[in-house]
Amino acid sequence: MKESTVQASEFKTHCLRLIDEVAHNGQPIVITKRGRPVAKLVPVLEAPKPLGGLWKGRGKTLGDIVYFDTSSEWDALK
Repeated sequence: MKESTVQASEFKTHCLRLIDEVAHNGQPIVITKRGRPVAKLVPVLEAPKPLGGLWKGRGKTLGDIVYFDTSSEWDALK
């Protein structure tokens, strides 16, 4: 990904437009002062939503969830 370069004075003049461009196309912009890089404007990458609790509140329990008959021996133990 190629970075664009803009002078600090131009960045100051067109700041909001440049921010919108970076947000739209995801291409970083290097801000220079007297030809030397001093800052970089980069898009914010949104973190993926955690999977824990993803289905919380979306299901319903109908009766017993687990039934375990302790009176009989398992076949695996024989």
